[in-house]
Amino acid sequence: MDGLDEQLVAQLVDRAKAGGLALTGEDGVLAQLTKRLLESALEGEITDHLGYDKHDPAGRGTGNSRNGTRAKTVLTDVGPVRLDVPRDRDASFEPKIVAKRQKRLGGVDEMVISLAAKGLTTGEISAHLAEVYGAEVSRQTISTITDKVVEGMVEWQNRPLDPVYPVIFIDAIHVKIRDGKVANRPIYVALAVTCEGRRDILGLWAGEGGEGAKYWLHVLTELKNRGVADVLMVVCDGLTGLPESIAAVWPATITQTCVVHLLRNSFRYAGRQHWDAIARALKPVYTAPTEAAARERFAEFAETWGARYPAIVRLWDNAWAEFVPFLAFDPEIRRVICSTNAIESVNARIRRAVKARGHFPNEQAALKCVYMAIMSLDPTGAGRKRWTMRWKPALNAFEIAFDGRLAAGRK
Repeated sequence: MDGLDEQLVAQLVDRAKAGGLALTGEDGVLAQLTKRLLESALEGEITDHLGYDKHDPAGRGTGNSRNGTRAKTVLTDVGPVRLDVPRDRDASFEPKIVAKRQKRLGGVDEMVISLAAKGLTTGEISAHLAEVYGAEVSRQTISTITDKVVEGMVEWQNRPLDPVYPVIFIDAIHVKIRDGKVANRPIYVALAVTCEGRRDILGLWAGEGGEGAKYWLHVLTELKNRGVADVLMVVCDGLTGLPESIAAVWPATITQTCVVHLLRNSFRYAGRQHWDAIARALKPVYTAPTEAAARERFAEFAETWGARYPAIVRLWDNAWAEFVPFLAFDPEIRRVICSTNAIESVNARIRRAVKARGHFPNEQAALKCVYMAIMSLDPTGAGRKRWTMRWKPALNAFEIAFDGRLAAGRK
């Protein structure tokens, strides 16, 4: 505030009180203040360009001089602002703070991208700007603004990755894409925990049809080509053929089936009235101290519930090899890898954005929406700090359990 003209501020406040002037809007106090600040900055720019102040005799005979102003309206965070932009006679003046042909200040673009990341359509964003700021922004303009993220998305999708990750969580969410007809398409998501305990979303991929192990092989191979030489554990949802795909890319990697997915799939075969009882009966299985103890507890479960729900018993039997690996590790590791909750929170944010949109005209639009959603996660950074603190004990346990493989990633 020290740098502002206090007299100007006082005048604006007095005018607002006397005439009932609005705070925002085209003739509001903030718009007038923004106008004065921008015009003052533009005047300073043309003075630097010409080399002399306005009305200064030193400018005579220099070959270039001021040539009045041209009117221009720009969209700002406080609404439309009409500016008088200074001109020079030989048209060599190139303002920086409000460039030629620029119709929006930077904050407006960030606002549009933020609204799009929450799942608002171009029409809804246009209506929001008109209602809140009194600004008419076309759907095409909004689409042009959000298209700016595509270049960043391509660069992000192809960036080099770390050589070693302790854990990668993989999952797919389904979105509706209109390609001739509206159909569900999988968006594949890979989320890693770095050797420092940070969360890192490695990429997004749009697949065809339903989620498949063959496409996951393509995704994992791409990650390897981008520099991922070793992964200690991959946590997934138990998709048939996925362990083989993981082993084909990283032979030393342990595949861990998400316990939460196993429980959810178990409930699909049971009546709603038995869900609580089945959950209580299965808890001793996935909290057992050893694999042998887990097998004993599962035998007890099968004896109690096998006759009524044999499909649940078969489900766990088929998933057993990928379910039990985490039982061999310390509680610190068990807590963070026994489920895909780490990626489920990200997926929940994606689903909110996707649900708000309904369906997408093409694959690129769907990927753009999902990308903006994940880029808007945790804007304050508080979540990253909690995540890192939560993973510190597990990383120490990984260091011991995997005998130096994690340390190789820190070099």
